[in-house]
Amino acid sequence: MTPRRRIELEAPTVDMAIGLAVKQLNVPRERLHIEVLREEKKGLFGMKGERPAKIRVKILPEDKVL
Repeated sequence: MTPRRRIELEAPTVDMAIGLAVKQLNVPRERLHIEVLREEKKGLFGMKGERPAKIRVKILPEDKVL
């Protein structure tokens, strides 16, 4: 079975989503290409409208690491 090379994640913040990606893919942050699909949105005064951040992450080949 081949490991997953690309995933989409949602979390309360972009930073938290990136942290989840690092843990799930078990690779360092430097080997990830991260595309922010949606920034988190806070609800006004605790009202409805809050949305989590969403990212798409792809593992870079070792020779493509920046």
